[in-house]
Amino acid sequence: MVTVYVGVGARRGVPAAEVLELIERSLTEAGTAGLRPSALATVEAKASEAGLLEAAARLGVPLRSYGADALSQVTVPGASAAALAAVGTPAVAEAAALLAAGPGAVLAVGKRKSARATCAVAYGPA
Repeated sequence: MVTVYVGVGARRGVPAAEVLELIERSLTEAGTAGLRPSALATVEAKASEAGLLEAAARLGVPLRSYGADALSQVTVPGASAAALAAVGTPAVAEAAALLAAGPGAVLAVGKRKSARATCAVAYGPA
């Protein structure tokens, strides 16, 4: 059985509906449509963002957060100078998904974007 973790990044004020739509599209792309992720994950600087908290609540999963230092240690394909300038790490969604999924995690879907959010999907050990 596959365990799915979703990393999310967001601009201030992003609505939960936008985050949820992006998550659903990303899960479909990962071949896991209809599967509820085990957790959403983000950078500590965005952990109190209302849209992310509401999205996690609607999915019935925790919103985990990681420090920029921890996220910046994760090698990802979608590093971003904008993320580095905004929150102190070159990757939020991909790195957070991989950290949440734990050792042996595999990035199933790299960073996807909407107008105000980013999302990535990782598989973790069952």
